[in-house]
Amino acid sequence: ENVIMTNQNQSRVTIKVLNQMKNKSEKISMLTSYDFTLAKIIDNSGIDVILVGDSASNVMAGHETTLPITLNEMIYHASSVVKAVNRALVVVDLPFGTYQGNSKEALASAIKIMKESGGHAVKLEGGNEITESIERILTAGIPVMGHLGILPQTEKKFTFKGRQTKEIVNLFKDAKLLEKAGIFSVVLECVEMNVAKRITDQLKIPTIGIGSSVNCDGQVLVIDDLVGLSESKFRFVKKYANLKKVINSAVKSYKSEVLKKKFPKAKHSFKK
Repeated sequence: ENVIMTNQNQSRVTIKVLNQMKNKSEKISMLTSYDFTLAKIIDNSGIDVILVGDSASNVMAGHETTLPITLNEMIYHASSVVKAVNRALVVVDLPFGTYQGNSKEALASAIKIMKESGGHAVKLEGGNEITESIERILTAGIPVMGHLGILPQTEKKFTFKGRQTKEIVNLFKDAKLLEKAGIFSVVLECVEMNVAKRITDQLKIPTIGIGSSVNCDGQVLVIDDLVGLSESKFRFVKKYANLKKVINSAVKSYKSEVLKKKFPKAKHSFKK
């Protein structure tokens, strides 16, 4: 019998496990990671899914949007993460321009990511307009996670989704289409809480919320936001620690000790 994962249990989190968690109303935890060191900590902490997000474009490279990051850069980050992970399911974002409007290119991009990074699944943003790409990627046996609501790769204005009736109807339609196409899960970003609940109730696959309330089957945050390394002001972010303060203090202490010749001491040095 498949047991649901615990921190002590090093068995892999699989798509089957995520489905079981939804069926048992057990919440799924998902965080981003872009490098070996943090991925190891996150994985050892028992997080179920690690997303190698194209948010690396902002967090790691300092770009204003997620658009500039390339497929090869995503592969670099993903392969660093995969090396660190023993338990979590690793999902890799397909970056902007590698799947939109061309399902053959989408398949080639997904295959390249899987072969060169060792990731377990890919994530694509969009609904009806990308179902052909999803179906083509699935023909290669590559699992796909969807992403609806705010789509950072193409969004001009960041306001929550699900205000107008037309928007709500489209969200439902797209969610059903994606599920029918064969995705194993869908991220709902900044979807109005009652709409998120109705989508979650109607889909057999797990929904992962970001800014979409506790009504989703799971939650995702950017790790740098969670630990207080970023300047994020988004309403949906909760800062669980202030690592910026800790690091700042450590660096200042180091500089001070170097200036005052307090570091390094004899124990940090070598003598014949």
